[in-house]
Amino acid sequence: MVASKINKEIGIISAINGPVIKGKNMSSFKMREMVTVGEKQLIGEVIVLEGDIGTVQVYEETEGLKTGEVIIPTGRPLSLKLGPGLLKNMFDGIQRPLKKIQEISPVYIPEGIGLMSIDEKKLWDTTITAKLGDVLAEGNIFGLVQETEVIQNRLMVPPNVSGTVVEVVKNGLYTIEAVLVKIQDEKKEIKELKMAQEWPVRTPRPNAYRRETLVPLITGQRVIDIFFPIAKGGTAAIPGGFGTGKTMTQHQLAKWSDADIIVYIGCGERGNEMTEVIEEFPKLLDPQSGKSIMERTVLIANTSNMPVAAREASIYTGVTIAEYYRDMGYAVALMADSTSRWAEALREISGRLEEMPAEEGYPAYLPSRIAEFYERAGSVETLGGGEGSITIIGAVSPAGGDFSEPVTENTKRFVNVFLALDKNLAYARHYPAINWLESYSGYIKILSDWYEDNVAEDCIELRNKMLELLYEENKLLEMVMLVGEDVLPDDQRWILEIAKIIKVGYLQQNAYNKEDTYVPLEKQYAMLKSIEYLYEKGREGLKLGIPTSQLKDIDIFNQFIKMKYTIPNDDLGGIDRLKDDIDRFYDKLLKKYVD
Repeated sequence: MVASKINKEIGIISAINGPVIKGKNMSSFKMREMVTVGEKQLIGEVIVLEGDIGTVQVYEETEGLKTGEVIIPTGRPLSLKLGPGLLKNMFDGIQRPLKKIQEISPVYIPEGIGLMSIDEKKLWDTTITAKLGDVLAEGNIFGLVQETEVIQNRLMVPPNVSGTVVEVVKNGLYTIEAVLVKIQDEKKEIKELKMAQEWPVRTPRPNAYRRETLVPLITGQRVIDIFFPIAKGGTAAIPGGFGTGKTMTQHQLAKWSDADIIVYIGCGERGNEMTEVIEEFPKLLDPQSGKSIMERTVLIANTSNMPVAAREASIYTGVTIAEYYRDMGYAVALMADSTSRWAEALREISGRLEEMPAEEGYPAYLPSRIAEFYERAGSVETLGGGEGSITIIGAVSPAGGDFSEPVTENTKRFVNVFLALDKNLAYARHYPAINWLESYSGYIKILSDWYEDNVAEDCIELRNKMLELLYEENKLLEMVMLVGEDVLPDDQRWILEIAKIIKVGYLQQNAYNKEDTYVPLEKQYAMLKSIEYLYEKGREGLKLGIPTSQLKDIDIFNQFIKMKYTIPNDDLGGIDRLKDDIDRFYDKLLKKYVD
């Protein structure tokens, strides 16, 4: 019935290889067309066409599928339904709501349940802002829906649609499929505007133009905000071996970053990690609103035991949802955990397609696929004239922590922030385990003006100075391993002492401490400035020949290590008192040596 309706031939399954099937009689099918496969009507997508033979990747388990069953075209690409109901929801890799699936089958995801999406029956309180006679262009706002307590869904004219308003409904309760506004285009054709719109996942949504990324994404994590900042609308990678804290770091960024919308993609991760996200996020209070963080979050879960083809599609699902909210004028932060599992899905499907493998078995097009994904980040002028952004932060899981493997190496080419997680730091319980020697941020230069205007004039200069001390400490530690610390001159031993404070008192951060889990920029700067003050006071003593053993006061050093816990985020008077203690101690010490 479907085939006759769209006047297309029906394909016949000729071979089955896991999630990849071959069919004959498919010459009239289109590349990237969505199809239904077999008696169960499994959802699939055409990925290869060679004359009469077509290849389809299936997004569901193919167990029980037989040759000779039919492949039915749908006439459209794999697309998402975008509208109110995305937030507070959790989807699988092809946007099927997991809560709804659980109602159908509590234990496992059954095959052939169809391409469900957001609730089409729920009524939304809708305010129509468009009026008769208004000329609406693509991206213009024609109505408003309070999607959650903290986020307003701005109903947009879909891309490539424009015209004059000829019919408008009254404000009231409507479903996402109700026609709210009718417009007449230049050809006198009537177009219907609904709350929901569809968009193919593999096609980036259009924007007016890209803007420069001049504002940082504030995360409350000191090692990121001050040392390796991420621009709002930028790209970042968090590579690290097993147990180094990739997921925990992304959780912290999802919880505390100052983005308006969070899209979290659990791509091929273990089920227990996604369970932790599901249980933890609703309980977490959003620091911006005091409500649950789920009020502005979309979760996409495609765990390691779910179909591998859907894992490959999951990051496109996530970034398409992110673009939808970006087009409303929101700042979106997208967390992909982990892109290595996504690349492994590419590798498995490529192997089943019998494609020529490249390095470590990955397909030759791996770099271009990674680039396509990160390219969809950015700060833009929307079609409607607003400002929106997508910041993409992808975790990478190199086997054995080897950063020279293909996924990490290629990701490094396309991101501007590289937050390298270190297993030695993780094993030493130093979290976030971001290695300050291997990490970098390409946004320092373009964000320097913002930091000078909004934090302090010398903020970037201070950051560079402290980073130089850490680099110097690394060289000195190599010498200490050979000859011991006792042979070092006092000025070098002082660098070792200050670097220890920077590492333990500043870069190490406790996600479970209410004062330390999120730290405002003002306190981050004040803490680092006080460490510099201690360093310079010690250098004054070194010029007078005071040995490091006397310059180091145990009580003051302990106060520095603990100030992240003892000094409240909303009262920085303790840092001033700490400086007074430094002055009293060193003034007394210097006077003793001068006299």
